[in-house]
Amino acid sequence: MKKKDNYFKVVCWAFVCAFILADCSNNHGAEEKISIEDGKEQPGEEKTEGPEMESGGAVIETEDPTEGIVMEPEIVEADWSEYFNGLNGTAVVYDAANRRYTMYDPELALTRRPPCSTFKIISSLIALENGILVPEDSTREWSGEIFWNENWNKNIDFSEAFRTSCVWYYRQVIDDIGKDMMQTELEKLQYGNCDISDWGGTAEYRQ
Repeated sequence: MKKKDNYFKVVCWAFVCAFILADCSNNHGAEEKISIEDGKEQPGEEKTEGPEMESGGAVIETEDPTEGIVMEPEIVEADWSEYFNGLNGTAVVYDAANRRYTMYDPELALTRRPPCSTFKIISSLIALENGILVPEDSTREWSGEIFWNENWNKNIDFSEAFRTSCVWYYRQVIDDIGKDMMQTELEKLQYGNCDISDWGGTAEYRQ
């Protein structure tokens, strides 16, 4: 009877051990299956477009081949002669979103000219950007010199000086900007040929 009890105990332990080993084996296999299948397309699932995946599901970043490449702007010629009514002139319109220049008479447009009074726009931007002009406190005193434009023969603030293209006012503004700052800002803006070698007071850069 005692031998039968011992035999029964051995058989029970054998079953318990077999069950434990079988359970461990199944869990290990499941982990391996998950590890192997991770990052792969599962049956019945559609593959989504996006960054490439490597084993383990990590995202591989792909570089944009066009990154860092600066595309040259497009130049398109237009016939706007009807708007000029026989005058010899040119016009350029830049579409920043599409990097496109539309030009009327490109040859004339690309011919370098003195900026003359258009330089007041650049002077204003530079003076405002650097705090040289403060619109709310911008009145300058007239020296008493008589100019052909009667609107200039008085004390003038920035708003009126810009509207009337006042020569003496902008001569003072440009002097306050100074040659070194003007050169730096023109190069930053890539304005024209950035040549201010005639800084001495000629009309090209002093009007």
